Amino acid sequence: MPDIQNSKAAFRRLFETNMGIKPGERVLVFGDIIRPDETPSAADLDRRTRLHATARAVAEFALQEYGSGSFVEFPATPASGAEPPIELWLATFGAAIISALTSDGLLTKLLAKTASPEEIGIAREIVLARQDDVARIIIALSNNSTSHTRYRALACAAGCRFASLPHFDPDMFHTSMTVDWNALAARTARLVAAVNCTDWIRVSTPNGTDMNICKQGRHAGGDDGLLTVPGSFGNLPAGEAYFAPLEGKSHGTMVIEWGPTRKLDEPVILTVENGVVVQITGNDPHRARLEAKFAENANCRNIAELGIGTNDKASRPDNVLEAEKILGTIHIALGDNSGFGGTVSAPFHEDYVFYQPTLTAIMADGSERVIIDAGDLLV
Repeated sequence: MPDIQNSKAAFRRLFETNMGIKPGERVLVFGDIIRPDETPSAADLDRRTRLHATARAVAEFALQEYGSGSFVEFPATPASGAEPPIELWLATFGAAIISALTSDGLLTKLLAKTASPEEIGIAREIVLARQDDVARIIIALSNNSTSHTRYRALACAAGCRFASLPHFDPDMFHTSMTVDWNALAARTARLVAAVNCTDWIRVSTPNGTDMNICKQGRHAGGDDGLLTVPGSFGNLPAGEAYFAPLEGKSHGTMVIEWGPTRKLDEPVILTVENGVVVQITGNDPHRARLEAKFAENANCRNIAELGIGTNDKASRPDNVLEAEKILGTIHIALGDNSGFGGTVSAPFHEDYVFYQPTLTAIMADGSERVIIDAGDLLV
């Protein structure tokens, strides 16, 4: 169980520094429970048990300190990027919006991620018509991420400020969440500006990863942990510059050594052509997991994101939420990128972190600039 007395200061920073809470705002916190068909390791079982208890404690703190703090729990979704269940939609949007989405036949398609762009637009109009019904602050403390979901996008469209903390370990409140947020924001902004000058980015690492990532026509953004503007969304702990690569272009080799919460027994190697994974080799069980996801939905093969870490207080390689924020690392995601500038929709989004990268920006005129040299951020 979390030590509530020692956590109060951290919870207060979360709501007042990161979220910029204002009087009268409706706060919703949610967490998930381990499904019967899951078999987490002893370490992950401990973390997820503490995470669930912390989610409840955060909601209780918000209720006591700010007068609002409802809590919703549900069985863990099958993967990050899968839509959360109807009970969370109802708690977030209210009965009137959910009724309208249901009567128009949209909710089923939204939950299955099969709604067309036109149908998503209709859903957005329904939500905006009653945007005052939507929670103002959401703290997502489920184990699997809801970042790349229609649920999150519609909530933010209504002005909700959304903090996503998938795979969070409560210990992070006292490590990577203690970063100087203003310094991190400035560093991230400089990096975003440098990335936005490029057409292609070449990434190489000592473990054999060698990827060419196409940025043509795409805009990089920054996740700096300051979620105070209506509609803001980001991870906590934060600290990255990121973009959705242009579909069908990226190519190369990814040598994966770390999964979301563990070091792999041996590397899994992905071969990428025309923006998708075309081959997997390696004997770690993670290979079979990825192959199963690819068999479920071919869009899970998509090269969805390139991100660059900017948090100098982040250090843990065994937890992807923090690992992808480590200053000087890069991460590449597979699956859905429809929520941040891409065109691929899938019930899956998973990041893989690469260490000591050299990242070279290639401009439209062919000139080059090294942005990271063997893990040393030069911007």
